[in-house]
Amino acid sequence: MIGSSVVARTRSWIVLCLGSFLGGFLGVLTIGSPAIAADCPGHPDALGTSRTLVVDPHEHPRIGTMQYRETLPLKDHEVVLTFDDGPLPKYSNQVLQILADECIKATFFIIGEQAKANPEGVRKLVAAGHTVGTHSMTHPLTMDRMPLDKAEAQINGGIEWTSAAMTDPSKLAPFFRIPGLMRADGVENVLISRGIQVWSADFPADDWRHVSPDRVYQLAIQRLEAKGKGILLLHDIQARTVAALPKIIRDLKARGYRIVHVVPATAEQLATPTTPVEWLLHPPTETTPIARWPAVPNFVFAQTKTLPAPSLADLNAQAAHQPLLPRKTMALANVAATLPVPGRDLFAIPEGSVEVLLSTTLSRRAATRLAMAAETPPAAKVKAGKWHARRTARAAHGTPNHAAETEGTAAKSTAPKSAAPKSTAPRPTRVASLKKRAQ
Repeated sequence: MIGSSVVARTRSWIVLCLGSFLGGFLGVLTIGSPAIAADCPGHPDALGTSRTLVVDPHEHPRIGTMQYRETLPLKDHEVVLTFDDGPLPKYSNQVLQILADECIKATFFIIGEQAKANPEGVRKLVAAGHTVGTHSMTHPLTMDRMPLDKAEAQINGGIEWTSAAMTDPSKLAPFFRIPGLMRADGVENVLISRGIQVWSADFPADDWRHVSPDRVYQLAIQRLEAKGKGILLLHDIQARTVAALPKIIRDLKARGYRIVHVVPATAEQLATPTTPVEWLLHPPTETTPIARWPAVPNFVFAQTKTLPAPSLADLNAQAAHQPLLPRKTMALANVAATLPVPGRDLFAIPEGSVEVLLSTTLSRRAATRLAMAAETPPAAKVKAGKWHARRTARAAHGTPNHAAETEGTAAKSTAPKSAAPKSTAPRPTRVASLKKRAQ
């Protein structure tokens, strides 16, 4: 009896321990598990929501590779569904029902005017567990060039009316998407300074254009396949979106895509641990060479004063080494280098020299002649001497000088006409005058 009771107690203890272990293990698996068939009553083939991603807007303030370098840290074949411009009851309620049937959680960016006109639509989004952000007050397509105070009014108006429509304003996520993706640095800086994350997208489906629902479906799937993962931009105020959404979800399921729900980090719910490289759409691998080399660091010197130049004695400071200079040079190096004072006659200039003549304007020609004479070669000087001797001999024998003749000719040409004697010879009679007389 005692042995059987001990065995029975041991068996019950083992069963209790196994039950506790399995219960805890299953509980761990349940946390963050996908909302698949078991979590979607009445829809065993639902796509569901695979996981919840918690992000901190302060750590990654801009997301979406359509405009920014970073995007959400998604794994391959993960998709985030986002909807803009609602709520509009006619179409937004249909979108809500489609998502509910598939147990999908999405992110909605609300316009302030829509929230003001349909606050019940905002409350339905919150009650269904979707993330609600804002999309300005009136959806202007000029936020990239409007004054900053008007842009702030648009931001504040959307936040004010969307939060007023909620039963619990703390449910409003600090997410903002600029209307038309018309981004501007000033607008983004205002949002980031207030801890609001700026959302772009990774690819749209162009459902705001006048295209068919089938075209919306094609663009959504083609662009998603091209990127492999990312944020899909849709609008819950379009009839074509309502018609295309079920087909998009069915195709996502068939191609093995998973839905991710994004929520902001809070004091109770910390951000999902990630690495910086995960926020890139296509992180580089170790086999992919990167052509970005690290920048050369800028060194900061503690002292900026210059060092003295080494002297000759410094070059021969160590006696153990062979002297670098001859002994005479070493001896001179130890003697102070001094020069004698120049005498006064060094700066004296003799009278009549070329330097003195050049100092006056009137004597520059004479100085030039002296300089040219000094530079004349000896052969030219001998030739000039012979020519001068020949000229002197001609003058002694009375031979007219060519220079004198030249001067005489010049004098005659310059003499006044009145001084010339009048000719008394008779003028010749022209033939033309004789013919006239004969007539």
